[in-house]
Amino acid sequence: MTMVSAARLAAALLTVLALAAGAGATTSSAAGAMPTGLHGYLLRADEPPRDTFPRTPAFAWNPVPGTVEYEFQLSTSSTFRQNAMVFQAQHLQSPVAAPPLTLPWITGSPHALYARVRGVLNDGTTTDWSDSFGFDMAPPAPPTPLPGMPGLLRWSPVEGADGYEVWLVDAQKTETVYTNVLDERDFYTFHQSSQWIGTVRWRIRALRNDLKGRLNGVPITPYGKWSPIYSSTNPDITTGPIQLGSTVSDVVSNGGPTAPAHRLMPAFTWTGNQASDGTIAELYRVYVFTDKQCINRVFTSAIVGSPAYSPRPYGPLSLPVGSIASSRSVYIADGTEPTGYTYDGEKVTTSEDTSKKATPTTSLPADDSGSTGSTDSGSSSGASGSVDVGSSDFGATIDLWDTNWPQGGYYWTVIPVAAVSPGSLLTNVAPPGGPATATSLPVTQSDGFAAGDTVSVGNAGNTETAVITAVDKTSLTFASALKFNHGPGEPIVRTGGSLRYQDLEMAQDVCAAGRLGRFGKDSEPSLTSSGDLFASGLSPTGRLTSAVHTASFYRPPLVSWTPALGASVYELQWSKKPYPFDSKSGGKILLASTSYVLPLTSGMWYYRVRGYDYSLPTGSQQMSWSDVAKIKITAPQFTIVATGTSKTTKPAAKPKTTKPAGKKTAPSAAYKRWTTGNLSFEVPASWKQEAPGTSLFTAADPTKVKGFTNGIALMAVKPRNGRSFDQWAKDLTAEMEKLATVGAVKSTVVKEPAGTAIWLSAYVPSDQGPVNVSRFVFDGGSSGYALVLVGLQSLDSKYVRILGHAASTFKLG
Repeated sequence: MTMVSAARLAAALLTVLALAAGAGATTSSAAGAMPTGLHGYLLRADEPPRDTFPRTPAFAWNPVPGTVEYEFQLSTSSTFRQNAMVFQAQHLQSPVAAPPLTLPWITGSPHALYARVRGVLNDGTTTDWSDSFGFDMAPPAPPTPLPGMPGLLRWSPVEGADGYEVWLVDAQKTETVYTNVLDERDFYTFHQSSQWIGTVRWRIRALRNDLKGRLNGVPITPYGKWSPIYSSTNPDITTGPIQLGSTVSDVVSNGGPTAPAHRLMPAFTWTGNQASDGTIAELYRVYVFTDKQCINRVFTSAIVGSPAYSPRPYGPLSLPVGSIASSRSVYIADGTEPTGYTYDGEKVTTSEDTSKKATPTTSLPADDSGSTGSTDSGSSSGASGSVDVGSSDFGATIDLWDTNWPQGGYYWTVIPVAAVSPGSLLTNVAPPGGPATATSLPVTQSDGFAAGDTVSVGNAGNTETAVITAVDKTSLTFASALKFNHGPGEPIVRTGGSLRYQDLEMAQDVCAAGRLGRFGKDSEPSLTSSGDLFASGLSPTGRLTSAVHTASFYRPPLVSWTPALGASVYELQWSKKPYPFDSKSGGKILLASTSYVLPLTSGMWYYRVRGYDYSLPTGSQQMSWSDVAKIKITAPQFTIVATGTSKTTKPAAKPKTTKPAGKKTAPSAAYKRWTTGNLSFEVPASWKQEAPGTSLFTAADPTKVKGFTNGIALMAVKPRNGRSFDQWAKDLTAEMEKLATVGAVKSTVVKEPAGTAIWLSAYVPSDQGPVNVSRFVFDGGSSGYALVLVGLQSLDSKYVRILGHAASTFKLG
């Protein structure tokens, strides 16, 4: 049997390999077992199994012994073609994944979506991909009717819905709302007979926002399926003085101290059709105030003819400005509401005005206290993230801020409104006047004039008629050019014009008289637990588990929460202490999904979640925080051993520093640092330096096995020369494949203290059996440097760890 020197074998092999100068995803399957038990879930990994979900699920699988991280893929193809890839993640430290995106509602036979996972072992190789987990995304069942009030539709909220589209069958129109109520203004406004209001037929479906992030850009439908046709009936109009009723949303409130607060923006209901002086009305407006004197107004409804009002984000009815008669025989279209006026002449604009849209919150500002947290690898990351809402239009800001109910709350009232023809009104031309052909004139005052008014301009010798198209404080603009010159002081008299929508009472007067209601608004917090945390991950004993079965986790856990009514996206924060809660010590992130893998290090941590309501004004869209949840990260009670060996379980007496897998070493005294030039690394102190030959340095194990000398060599190879690490890995792999290897060449890009390196491994035949030729190749700028192991395959468990230690202690300069 021929004795072979490790140095000579390494030199011979590297004669070819040195001609090339490694790299991420170029990996090949290792002998390790593939992950099993891959499945989806919503709140905890040990939920009953299911393969259909209404919203994007989280995923979990059984851990693989020897695995240091995982790679996860999600696809619309069971073969995971590149153009079908929806999501992929690498460097997952725990056997859980939380895709931060909106998945389309999609079903197939047997399934339309597929997930798979593989492990990355401690020697840098990967396991085979797991069996794929097939699943479907199906919309929730349509909402069902809830008891309402006259003039109001109401339905059961759907978990996870961002809004609802209501189809008013007979009016032949649809309305989008972000609450669970819709007034019937379309049927009542200028129609007060039972023929119009007696029966309302409607259908409804849930909506969700498309918060993007899918790799292949597969489109999603923003709506679920339509409900069957529902019918709601209304009594005849109630006559008599106006009396306030309840506020209605997911709850019904009479405003008393024990009444519940609303989680969604409510509807407002009332009876009667008479003002305080007995004037009969057929139009109404709701005002909301922060004070019981009804001075500080914070919400102004659209004008409606129904005995109920609920906000609509996409605009009011386009009420007539000419004759009302034509509107009494048709359903009025949505559009712009004409300018209204309070009882004392103040102009009023509805809060449904779509020109006052909010800007959705798509990223988080830095903490007021400074930095958002650490970004060190393996520790909690303070990256705040962002969501992509594309060109989504969320409409007017028609929601209200939270109150400390019942101590704090809002006050509301209803005011009757009349459509009145404007009377005569006088103003005068202001200096310097205007010439013939002018389309506007300066005026001494413009109060009371409105677009659509007809006016007489000038004195007896130059009188002409004009129609106003625009009004500002100092001028009137006309529909056509004037025919005469008009000087300062000439009269401008309104002779007719557009209808004015005038309040018939003053809000502060009717509030003082007792027509005053009260309600509270407290947005729904997400739930992070139900008895036990909605948390899943790796237990300290190395098993996939949830918080139902463990008080702590090893490695980052995946936390989930329930969707909050009215929330479009969620902010998740984590902190080292519960009070004062300090995300600067941990981190925070904005998410479109309802789960996230918290990047936590060992110790006790605290986290909380809140939604963002895009119906609130810009900068004030935050909802209520969840209760603060506590979660513990501990050291493992198991050891990740070298590839190909089994897992051993032994309780740890006390926390110890866990070294990267595949680089477990003996005490430092058992190793010695060897230096050649500006390069150095550690090998076992018992190893002997040999003549380097064509290498820069060679050390051999003095214990020969079957006459074979095992060892490590440091060699110079051709540099990377600007290639990406991925490409460099491919080139090095191709060169190594030219050897007469036994099986495939394995390679991957790895991170070492000295920098990014390429790990490669293959077996070559010899008289003594297969020989492991593994190496770490570092980029040294003008040269590459390869740490090469040559050792019998039968001793892999020993020499792979020694090579890993040499790589982790390698220094360039």
